Amino acid sequence: MEKLPKVGVPIIIGIVIILIVMFKSTVTIDSGQAGVLYRTFDNGVVTDEPPLGEGFHVVAPWNRVTIYEVRQQEILEQMNVLSSNGLDIRLEASVWFQPSFKDLGKLHQEKSEMYKDRVLLPAIRSAARSVVGRYTPEQLYSSKRDAIQQEIFEETKNIVKDQYIQLNEVLVRDVTLPSTIKDAIERKLKQEQESLEYEFRLVTATKEAQKQIIEAQGKADANRILSASLTDKILQDKGIEATIKLSESPNSKVVVIGSGDSGMPIILGN
Repeated sequence: MEKLPKVGVPIIIGIVIILIVMFKSTVTIDSGQAGVLYRTFDNGVVTDEPPLGEGFHVVAPWNRVTIYEVRQQEILEQMNVLSSNGLDIRLEASVWFQPSFKDLGKLHQEKSEMYKDRVLLPAIRSAARSVVGRYTPEQLYSSKRDAIQQEIFEETKNIVKDQYIQLNEVLVRDVTLPSTIKDAIERKLKQEQESLEYEFRLVTATKEAQKQIIEAQGKADANRILSASLTDKILQDKGIEATIKLSESPNSKVVVIGSGDSGMPIILGN
């Protein structure tokens, strides 16, 4: 009985050591993540093999695994940039990105977990300053927003294309101008809209006047042709046709067949 505790202590210690080793030798990687393996006694970061995927993994206790999120992520960046005429513009942009899965080891080795601050943010700031500097405040405020957004995306993508970062989209959320410049632009745009509306009214009125002139000219030409074609004989024939229609009408009337001054029948009603 006295020997049992002496034998049991080493066993318990051994079990604890085994549990610690097992705990240190296992890694669970959640969904949307990947792990970069660091081999302490074999050239450090593993860059020639795919990263560890989702699930349960067993690694040597002297090695380490750094876990990265490989799903699409977003950074919201606010920055001050200068327009083409030197005015200070506040730009708010949203960047959608994710690390390149197959190059995760190289990203960890060369850029570390701080790659967003060391690579991505400087790239977006540089691209935004370069692009915005080519436009006036009026273009930034109104017509060129989509073009600016696309150009910032393209320039940022060129900067990070060899940095093991996959850039998915850049969205310009807001462009803030100095209040005086903004008010001046809005007044100018309003005046331009009023001018366009006035021009439209003038064009519409001109077309309407032309339409009325053409219609009047057409009627005048028709009357002139009709007058030229009418003869006394045609008028008499028309008068006879009208007299016959009246005689056939059920209305009470008296038809006197005779000749007036113009040679037409005389019709007398009751």
